[in-house]
Amino acid sequence: MDLRKCLAEAIGTFWLTFAGCGSAVIAAGFPQVGIGLLGVSLAFGLTVLTMAYAIGHVSGCHLNPAVTVGLAAGGRFPTKDIAPYVVSQVVGAVIAAAILYAIASGSPEFDLAKGFATNGYGEHSPGKYSLFSGLLAEVILTMMFLFIIMGATHGKAPVGFAPLAIGFGLTLIHLVGIPITNTSVNPAAVLHG
Repeated sequence: MDLRKCLAEAIGTFWLTFAGCGSAVIAAGFPQVGIGLLGVSLAFGLTVLTMAYAIGHVSGCHLNPAVTVGLAAGGRFPTKDIAPYVVSQVVGAVIAAAILYAIASGSPEFDLAKGFATNGYGEHSPGKYSLFSGLLAEVILTMMFLFIIMGATHGKAPVGFAPLAIGFGLTLIHLVGIPITNTSVNPAAVLHG
């Protein structure tokens, strides 16, 4: 286990959770000037884009257990490193969520019952989509995200542009997926319902 890589993954996942979910929890519904679906989609894409440039050279900038497992399944990541990466990603996300909760709960309008940017289906889906629809969307969107990542980081891909393709790819994925599940690009996260 390489501590430097794990720390990079924890920091990157912290930023993805804090900025991406923070945009949904704090800025999306702000009266009269909220950033809405487009803004939240851009926030997620831009967090990945910035982290890909900041830590991609250190850890590969997976920021998501589904990406780590997918890269390992594609022969592009050692299976022995899956557990340390996933633990680091979860720790970074939990710390970010706790800090985001501490900030958001400081508003008199904060209501945890509104979901705190929860992923899910049925009542936990912005569009009230079914479990089947949510899982199908998450599987397809995750597959396309991994396809973008694998292609953009391939040795024959244009050098230096992978973060742009991956960040903008994630923006597109969120534009499609937020109404369905709030988007996680990780089918396991949809099971909350």
